[in-house]
Amino acid sequence: MNFSKYSKIEEFILLGLSSKRNIQIVLFVVFLTCYIISLTGNITIITLSRISSRLQNPMYFFLSNLSFLDIWLTSSIVPQMLIHFLSVRKSISFNGCVTQMFIALTLGGTECYLLSSMAYDRYVAICAPLHYTNIMHPVLCIKMAICSWIGGLVNSLIHTVFAMQLPYCNSNVINDFFCEVPSVLELACVDISLNRTVLFLFTIIIVIGPFFFILITYGYIISSILKISTSSGRKKAFSTCASHITVVSLFYGTIIFMYMRPGSSHVANKDKRASLFYSVITPMLNPLIYTLRNKDVTGALRDITRKKVVSDK
Repeated sequence: MNFSKYSKIEEFILLGLSSKRNIQIVLFVVFLTCYIISLTGNITIITLSRISSRLQNPMYFFLSNLSFLDIWLTSSIVPQMLIHFLSVRKSISFNGCVTQMFIALTLGGTECYLLSSMAYDRYVAICAPLHYTNIMHPVLCIKMAICSWIGGLVNSLIHTVFAMQLPYCNSNVINDFFCEVPSVLELACVDISLNRTVLFLFTIIIVIGPFFFILITYGYIISSILKISTSSGRKKAFSTCASHITVVSLFYGTIIFMYMRPGSSHVANKDKRASLFYSVITPMLNPLIYTLRNKDVTGALRDITRKKVVSDK
């Protein structure tokens, strides 16, 4: 669909994170480093999940989906942001803005559902360990992953169509570093109360629904952990959930802050910081969180390194 026919604007100007040249150079180095770390970490997770026998279970199937998602999320935003740090004219075409918005919304919605799927996996592992293999069989895991991606896609289509059918005929300057829905809607030259309402309601479905599911799931998990008789057993059970809890807290904290404010309560600088965190920082931190304290992942890395050393001799 050619959304540009609804608008008199052919391109948008992104103000980015700073207008000062020396700060832009520093930001370029910082975010290039973040992007490289994010790609390296997430590609490592995907590779290990495919080739290591230690990681052939549902938890790492969902984690590799999350890593694949994070690669695309950062790649849809960061490369252009890096170019703009070094450019005088920080523009993006109307259709390019639509594409960026669509990809970010799809991946953001999908991550909400994937994190809830991972919470269910931890629930079964701790609350019903004897039935784990029967419940979390590969077919169910694939279905859950597919439903997560479909849910994110549907969410993105609705928001993108609603936003891009608005007429944009005044300013084309977006006070953000990428085409985030709330920032783009501010430029419409008609009443956007319906769009804000739709955005708020679908955020409840896409974000709050899975978030409450995760909270309920962890209520049962914590209850089961407290029933374990030994402290070492409780510590081991909790350690299997610690990484997921950390990722959920980081992701949902910024998403809820960004989208769960109805009306005109969006503040540009605060919104940019929230967007920066969930679209750039969190995808970089996720593989680090899952590898630094995860014995299975570090063990898989050691196995592969050892095989590499042996094969080179």
